Amino acid sequence: MTQPSFATHEVFNQSPPLPDIDLLGADRPLLEAITFNQGANAHVELEAFGKAWGTTEMAERGRLANEYTPKLKTFDAKGMRRDQVEFHPSYHELMAESFKAGLHNSTWDAHGKPAGNASEVVRAAKFYMAAQVETGHLCPVTMTRASVAALGSQPDLLAQVMPVLGTRQYDPSFAPWSAKRGMSIGMGMTEKQGGTDVRTNATRAFRDGDAYRIVGHKWFMSAPMCDAFLVLAQTDEGLSCFFMPRFQPDGSVNEIRFQRLKDKLGNRSNASSEVEFTGAYALPVGELGRGIRTIIQMVQLTRQDCAIASAGLMRSSLVHALYHTRHRTVFQKRLADHSLMVSVLADMALQVEASVALVMRLCRAFDEAPNDPLEAAYMRLLTPAVKYWICKSAPPFVYEAMECLGGNGYVEDGILARHYREAPVNAIWEGSGNVMCLDVLRAMSRESDAGTEVLQALIQDTSALTGGPAAAGLIARALLQVDNERTARLAVEMLAKLAAAAALNEIHPPHAELFARTRLVPEPATLYGASDIPTEIAKGLLGRVLPEM
Repeated sequence: MTQPSFATHEVFNQSPPLPDIDLLGADRPLLEAITFNQGANAHVELEAFGKAWGTTEMAERGRLANEYTPKLKTFDAKGMRRDQVEFHPSYHELMAESFKAGLHNSTWDAHGKPAGNASEVVRAAKFYMAAQVETGHLCPVTMTRASVAALGSQPDLLAQVMPVLGTRQYDPSFAPWSAKRGMSIGMGMTEKQGGTDVRTNATRAFRDGDAYRIVGHKWFMSAPMCDAFLVLAQTDEGLSCFFMPRFQPDGSVNEIRFQRLKDKLGNRSNASSEVEFTGAYALPVGELGRGIRTIIQMVQLTRQDCAIASAGLMRSSLVHALYHTRHRTVFQKRLADHSLMVSVLADMALQVEASVALVMRLCRAFDEAPNDPLEAAYMRLLTPAVKYWICKSAPPFVYEAMECLGGNGYVEDGILARHYREAPVNAIWEGSGNVMCLDVLRAMSRESDAGTEVLQALIQDTSALTGGPAAAGLIARALLQVDNERTARLAVEMLAKLAAAAALNEIHPPHAELFARTRLVPEPATLYGASDIPTEIAKGLLGRVLPEM
């Protein structure tokens, strides 16, 4: 007698796993933004990167690096204090690929000077694609890149570091940085009592010959397995910046005592630590008492990367949502063919297209700032505004993408749950929303003429767009009123949107007009899919996101 089968169902009407995807070739908005911002000469390099990072193998590395989180090993088997952090091999593989692509150093020349040309735009394109796969490991990558700006205040130290930092080799060995094939640099500013207000830091630095010994704590010190850190500590002259290596000159492990790794909501592949310094060896960077001025040059670059990574998270979330809806049948037709779903997806595609146009325009300003005062002013004024808007846009955007998948988007089997947990960190790290708004106000007050010139250029670039003049007037009134803190969030959000419209208008004017009409009008729709986007335009937007697969 044949045994009965107890299978109660067959699996159908589910989207297949996302196959290998060319993260550059499949992304027309990115291609156009790179080209318009002078990055076209790097097409071959970027194409290779996009194909390599779009494989299912890279996606699996990202999953494993987050599934098996870092572990703190305070002591070795013999009881010696080591303060090491162990990672899954996939984390190291991601780091090695990012280093090989120069994400940690390609915007600098061998001497730590800006590389020029379109190096910022080209690196940003890679960073944007890498963020779609795994963003946690990009934390030490971005800090390493940004640290060179701060080390420029100490030329003798920079000259020692660059031969090691300037290689494209990732060396995870626990050894003095000077003996390694490549190195990474982290950062420690935040303390329990101060957070953003770093002037209240209690950590002290005491002179010890040509060096200093640092005693104190940091509530957050990112990427504890970096080879050195830039930290802030008080001296007799005031708050100062220091270069603190993991090893002392005699080869012994430095007095850096990790108390624990933070149990974070997201960013779980990356270790973040709480640390005590018990006389840690360190070298001064820049003028004593001017630590904030020294390290803010590093912070400006990390804020730039926060915006790029958040845009990458939104792009990846949109791709997964669109791919799923194209393979899911509901009420006798594809989910992606239902008008209401088309409205949602097209609105999301418009958001991503404007965001990538804006971040690439910002990166062009970073490229051109050394030789163009107006671009330098654009960079200073728009960096906090762009970080504010894009980073705060990411969490609700990823949620909307999850909803496109329904319950499948909410479980940890897919990438969207990880993206959702990851999304808030970029808005919080390197200055929360209010800090970004205050920095915009500060930039306008300190450089009112240059800031006004930037605003006037944006007004000119958006004068023909629906809502452009009204938005510009709102920004001017809000920034110039006496109590401008009260309305700073409104002004900064609108400033970023106006800049996004201007950037998109240079690349794809019809979509810029649609963005302006749906985002700059006095009472724009606040939820995706609530904007009236004509069907043909919606189809065109979605076709630019991802070819049919």
